[in-house]
Amino acid sequence: MRSIWIGIFILLCSLPFFSQTGTVKGFVYDKANGEPVPFSNVYFKGTTIGANTDINGFFSINRIPPGNYILIAVSLDFDTIQEPVNVTADNTLNKKIFVVKGGVKLDEVEINTTSAEKIENTSVGVQKIDPIVINKLPSVGEPDIAQYLQVLPGVVFTGDQGGQLYIRGGLPVQNKVLLDGLIIYNPFHSIGLFSVFDSDIMKNADVYSAGFGAEYGGRTSSIMDITTRDGNKKHGGGKISASTFGAKAMLEGPFVKLKENGNTSASYILSMKHSYLPQTSKSLYSYANPNGLPFYYTDVYGKASINSTGGSKISLFGFSFNDKVNYSDIASFNWNNTGAGVNFLLVPQSSNLLVEGLFAYSKYDVNFTNPSLETDSKNSGVSGINTGFNFVKFLGKQELRFGFEGVITNTKFDVQNPYFAKITLNRSTTDIAGFIKYKFIDRKKRLVFEPSFRMQYYATLGVASPEPRASLKFNFTKKIRFKAAGGFYSQTLMSANSDRDIVNLFYGFINAPENEDISNSYLDNKGVSQNVNSSVQKATHMVGGFELDLFKHFELNIEVYQKFFNQVININRDKVFEDNTTNALRPDDLKKNFVIEQGRARGFDVVLKYDRKRFYFWAVYSLTFNDRWVGTNGNTVVTNYAPNFDRRHNVNLVTSYSFGKKKQWELNGRWNFGTGFPFTPTQGYINQLNPQGNINYNFNTGNGTLNYIPGDLNSSRLPDYHRFDIGVKYKYKLSEKTTLEINFGATNIYNRENIFYVDRFTFKRINQLPIMPNLNVSLTF
Repeated sequence: MRSIWIGIFILLCSLPFFSQTGTVKGFVYDKANGEPVPFSNVYFKGTTIGANTDINGFFSINRIPPGNYILIAVSLDFDTIQEPVNVTADNTLNKKIFVVKGGVKLDEVEINTTSAEKIENTSVGVQKIDPIVINKLPSVGEPDIAQYLQVLPGVVFTGDQGGQLYIRGGLPVQNKVLLDGLIIYNPFHSIGLFSVFDSDIMKNADVYSAGFGAEYGGRTSSIMDITTRDGNKKHGGGKISASTFGAKAMLEGPFVKLKENGNTSASYILSMKHSYLPQTSKSLYSYANPNGLPFYYTDVYGKASINSTGGSKISLFGFSFNDKVNYSDIASFNWNNTGAGVNFLLVPQSSNLLVEGLFAYSKYDVNFTNPSLETDSKNSGVSGINTGFNFVKFLGKQELRFGFEGVITNTKFDVQNPYFAKITLNRSTTDIAGFIKYKFIDRKKRLVFEPSFRMQYYATLGVASPEPRASLKFNFTKKIRFKAAGGFYSQTLMSANSDRDIVNLFYGFINAPENEDISNSYLDNKGVSQNVNSSVQKATHMVGGFELDLFKHFELNIEVYQKFFNQVININRDKVFEDNTTNALRPDDLKKNFVIEQGRARGFDVVLKYDRKRFYFWAVYSLTFNDRWVGTNGNTVVTNYAPNFDRRHNVNLVTSYSFGKKKQWELNGRWNFGTGFPFTPTQGYINQLNPQGNINYNFNTGNGTLNYIPGDLNSSRLPDYHRFDIGVKYKYKLSEKTTLEINFGATNIYNRENIFYVDRFTFKRINQLPIMPNLNVSLTF
């Protein structure tokens, strides 16, 4: 490994000495606010020489023959910019391009920007979310990424209340969520319509559902990478809004204004959201719950940025996210997540190398109690420091990325299960990793190949995990493209919830359990005994598909995938005995804190999109098969079951239509259908006695707690789920910089009674949210 890094260093240092051509690099900015414009197409007029800007608005075009050129910058929603440049040999020209929001989007411009991205990027198992697209969905209050994620291919959301997000068969704990590089441990509130993110300050969001590259690690299923924009660098502004669900305020502006000469500037952005649904619902939605809908949350995020004249940048950010819900006689639940960090981007003036860095801290605490079963209480906490450095070297159309990452994680967990068994764990671990990734594009742009390699070292456990990965795209034509990806993945963090919980709100965290807390062997899906060498969980991904542009404005995307989770560690909710010498001969699955499972997720997704002028339509169909295998009864039998998020069929239809002379009106609709989730039926009831070590305890007269005997794990299915949401928006421009927007809509418009849960003891059925009209008024200034 050492020789590889030395070779890479020598290669990078020696490349400039062999150059007989020139380089043009720089940034594309929005002239109105100084914000970078990502994914723009920058090229020389009359040639095929060019590049796309990255998430920072940065582009680098090298190996350019000397001469005079016209540099063109093209981006959707912006006017095309043309600037003359003179390229000389062995010289790097730095450019800052300021584009203006314009009006006419020519057909040829659309083709240049979108087709270049489709052909030159592998785009396997990834959905790029533009905040503008989020607005095309009917929204409850302000548009929110939580509502948009629910319509993505392969994504399953388990409910409007207390729901969790599952991405192509992966648990929420197997999904890594990053906010400006900082790890977010719970991005969704108890009411599933809202996340902790403010879409008005989002710059970009990428959801990698399978086969992601080596630049990401520490999770075995998926990645959600969200970046926020900087505050307006030219003038102060913001947005205030209020709805029947909550209120929001966003403020931004410059500390040091950006001028026409592109001077050093500094800006800030601050966002605050708060829910007052428990108060308004008592009068507006009393039919849903006479006592009000018990969902509280408050989110605060702030960021300050300094941008240099050369494009380098440093940002400091911090947040506080809080959530609370209290279901009468069922569950009391609350969590809070706080954190802060600093990230930077360095752009050496005489090199086409980019350097990115991060140092961040995040802390998450969660508590759960079950009033109907006093013995069932849980609390958990996780905190961590993550830091890293990434380097990007541009080599013509090719790219070389490499970097390093370090993560320190502390977890604490306390639970008392219905059998009065207690589990208490405190754990601190240190992980370090390095990665390298190369992007190759042949001259004819037929083949795009991205091999990558990550070495993940779990230092506390003394376990090294080599993880090769790769993705490719083959362009049969500009309109027919094949793509595929695969790789190896690992993680130590695990969740502390149970598939048998009635209301699955609690999602605690445990990091890398000690070997003595888990069995030293387990049965795999074929019934073969396997040794447990460590608490590192591993998975393999395979995904492939086609992109078809069969007709103008139509896009068809088909992907088939399989994830195999070689080793999944789950909390043992069936623990009855303490793991001591007295119980040495008892089966591990009755005394160990954790059980070993294996899992597999298979399926395919079909996405059809039509987008032209005023009309937008998106249809998504997903077919999934999720399996879990766990050894039981002293590891003599393998039980196969479907996890509680196994939704076989899932359909989403989304449409949006703009009308009016200035497109000031917009009509949105979304229909979702999903087959029923598995659940564990009740087999019978018992009087649960707890002598608590008292040898004189009288079992004949003692009063116990009513408990239930579960049937076969997840052997039954809930009814099908479907819901139709609509929304109408109206925008009125009060002045050049001030816009009033009124948004009226309703969720579950035909009032479908979708089941939430049934109380096992009272047999009372509780449904998901009924029809809920809502009104949101916002003022942008």
